[in-house]
Amino acid sequence: MESFVFAAVLFGAACHASWNAVIKIGLDPFLTTILVAVAAGLVALPFVPFVGLPAAAAWPWVIASILIHLAYFIGLIGAYRSGDMGQVYPLARGSAPLMTAVLSAMLLGEWLSPAGWLGVVVLVSGVFLLSARGGRELVHLDRRAVGFALFTAVTICAYSLVDGIGARVSGNAHAYSVALFVGNAAIMAAYGVALRGGGIVADMMPYWQRGLAGGALQLASYWIAIWAMTVAPIAVVAALRETSVLFGALIAVVVLKEPLRPVRVVAAVAIVVGLALIRLS
Repeated sequence: MESFVFAAVLFGAACHASWNAVIKIGLDPFLTTILVAVAAGLVALPFVPFVGLPAAAAWPWVIASILIHLAYFIGLIGAYRSGDMGQVYPLARGSAPLMTAVLSAMLLGEWLSPAGWLGVVVLVSGVFLLSARGGRELVHLDRRAVGFALFTAVTICAYSLVDGIGARVSGNAHAYSVALFVGNAAIMAAYGVALRGGGIVADMMPYWQRGLAGGALQLASYWIAIWAMTVAPIAVVAALRETSVLFGALIAVVVLKEPLRPVRVVAAVAIVVGLALIRLS
């Protein structure tokens, strides 16, 4: 992987952790998630005249991804309602890379080198270690929160593969990304109104600035990832994105005042070692 792509994906990971923190800080995870998704679509919309629309062959992938992302947001909302960010976020993000690596190898023939596989395993081990002693003790793991987090992980694996393939089919990762975010905004707005009614708009308006910031971060994060998956193996990009847990852990400790334990330092070292192995593979 080229250094520029590597650095870009890491920057996207930081953006990803930041918009997830916006959700956790918000009054209601449901309202905040809807607000951020809609805001991301609104930020993406002005780019349509500049990037165009994806090729016709890519639209089935766009539609599939929109539906998978709806499931992803539902899982994320449930997870954040039930557990601490320091526990939920690493579980949700850390369970997906190995699944993605195995499936991309089987379906796309993108086999990693031995060093690459080792790097993914070490990185994921660090991610899980972060979640093992998050905001709660291991013995007090909330089963509901863990269930939602693991469901979210399955959707992450699914949309990573779908979007990696779809962006390649489209021949224009930027057009694909914009179409996806505009579509996500539409379906999330409809989902929100269906569950909360028209009053949802008035409920969200006082927080439009926070939502706009979160939406811009969400757009930047995944737009970078979609582009990266067209120039690098999907499994590698998916694994690198999970370095967002480092940024997420920092946010959890500094902003959300969750406890800092030595195990998080060990986990961070493991993630950095995994990164180095992936970079050198």
